[in-house]
Amino acid sequence: MTAQPPPGGAAPREAAAPGRLSWHVATLASARQESATARTLVFDVPGWPGHLAGQHVDVKLTAEDGYSAQRSYSIASAPDRAADNAAPGGAATLELTVQRLDDGEVSPYLTDVLEPGDQVELRGPIGGWFVWRPSPQPPLQLIAGGSGVVPLMAMIRAAQPDAGQAPAVPLRLLYSARTPADVIYSGDLAQRARAPRFSLSYALTRVRPAGPSARLAGDGQFQPAPGPSVSHGRISSDLIAAAAWEPRVTPAIFICGPSGFVEAAAGLLIGAGHDPAAIKTERFGPT
Repeated sequence: MTAQPPPGGAAPREAAAPGRLSWHVATLASARQESATARTLVFDVPGWPGHLAGQHVDVKLTAEDGYSAQRSYSIASAPDRAADNAAPGGAATLELTVQRLDDGEVSPYLTDVLEPGDQVELRGPIGGWFVWRPSPQPPLQLIAGGSGVVPLMAMIRAAQPDAGQAPAVPLRLLYSARTPADVIYSGDLAQRARAPRFSLSYALTRVRPAGPSARLAGDGQFQPAPGPSVSHGRISSDLIAAAAWEPRVTPAIFICGPSGFVEAAAGLLIGAGHDPAAIKTERFGPT
């Protein structure tokens, strides 16, 4: 994923160019399926320097004949799940959630072939623009399209280390997906949204809710209220008005997803009166 645009003057760790970063040998410790096409990979990474919520890594695969391919993937785990939890000289834990693309060169291997004990190479952390720090902050507005929820999930986990407790800052997530089955982290998000100061809204583009009070359960199924709110259709000005903070709240805003989605969401927020300088965006492409 590529942040748009990175600012100058960031700290070396946050904005280090990929060429200055070392490759780390990462061993797959475990994996779990998030949806039919998305898989979370939990790696042990010796020597990992730590990361900020919103950063990403390069993943390199090397075949027996020497051919290699690499792609960038956002980090899904909170910063304190990595270097801060590593024993001296031990390996940090790093989570990546990969969406499989049938014509991809790297993602099908990561989602369908890689098994615990297998190794890949990781380089990072990369990125200094699209990051969030758990320090005194304004309310947080997150808007995700499809697998664009991955770096935003790292921010959520950083803001809300305990899923049963209120996040450090008031937080709203607007998540657009095709169907309930395509929602990544549905169980985790449903649990977190039961805590105070966390508002979760879904916009489903290819299925209509069962009724005006329908909600999305953690297992990807519709159920009666209460629960996260669900709307039908693409992101719109009405949805922004209903699910996002008002401009007077002056939230910090992060949007991630396909380019068209990101542009539409940012335009709607600006049209609603939000400050363009408060909006940080990240777009992703095929992997």
